[in-house]
Amino acid sequence: MEEMIETLPQHTCSWLKDKMTMYKYQDFWAIKRHLEGGIQAQQSFKAEPSDVFLCSAPKTGTTWLKSLVFAIVTREKFDESTTPLLTKLAHECVPILEILQVKEHENNRKNSGLPLVATHFPYASLPKSVISSNCKIVYIYRNIKDVIVSNYHFRREAFKLPMEDAPFEEAFEEFYQGISNFGPYWDHVLGYWKASLERPDSILLLKYEDLKRDPTSNLKRLADFIGYPFSVDEEKAGVVDNIIRFCSFENMSNLEVNKTGKPNGGSLENRLYYRKAKDGDWKNYFTDEMKEKTDKLTDEKFNGTGLVLK
Repeated sequence: MEEMIETLPQHTCSWLKDKMTMYKYQDFWAIKRHLEGGIQAQQSFKAEPSDVFLCSAPKTGTTWLKSLVFAIVTREKFDESTTPLLTKLAHECVPILEILQVKEHENNRKNSGLPLVATHFPYASLPKSVISSNCKIVYIYRNIKDVIVSNYHFRREAFKLPMEDAPFEEAFEEFYQGISNFGPYWDHVLGYWKASLERPDSILLLKYEDLKRDPTSNLKRLADFIGYPFSVDEEKAGVVDNIIRFCSFENMSNLEVNKTGKPNGGSLENRLYYRKAKDGDWKNYFTDEMKEKTDKLTDEKFNGTGLVLK
């Protein structure tokens, strides 16, 4: 597999001081580690009808979605004082398809009873069993301009580069050209959007900004869709409100594990997954020309879809 990956088109990110190389596979870009795991999953992962796949492009609300869904699914088993989210990053609570060991996950699924899997893979590149099993897929997407800024800071801080050594202008242009981890971003969104039109009972699209604006109705909608609806008694008891509050950026970013820990013994710090969670942060970085270019591209790509990503 490694030899095959080395034959793929490559791009090394100059704004990251050539510390990250991506490979183009099935019309999307990804780093080698994710490709290796994802290709293995394509070959051998067996989805079950009861599985719930949480899908997203990077930096579009993935961590928040994982936290919310994990809290929904485990609410009868754990409360706020016992939930694993107190001691583990959300990415450790919900396994990631492209970095998990397939057999290990199948054993964990049997032992824990948790049906949750997450992935950044585009819809067209999901393991065939995910589609054929008709399991639930939840896809979250976000304003493109904020995604560009969030990607920039995450990668820059991951490689411990100060802003003056990692020009935002270069990061912007790279993303604009469609070169980003699991990008082009617009193709990623459109792939899941088109699939949701064909399979509305199996695929739910959530907009990050809508989830922030009206978390209560969107959380209830999410719980209904994945098969874990809230009862009237639970709503009266404040269960929905408690999950929203516990999984909020303010609470999660202040948990000790998310300030000091590192997931799965890796090198990335948990705090990198909790930067701002702020809408419109792009205004602090974009020039008028960047805004105009991005808005024009967004209008072209999403014309007629009803999706608003700007």
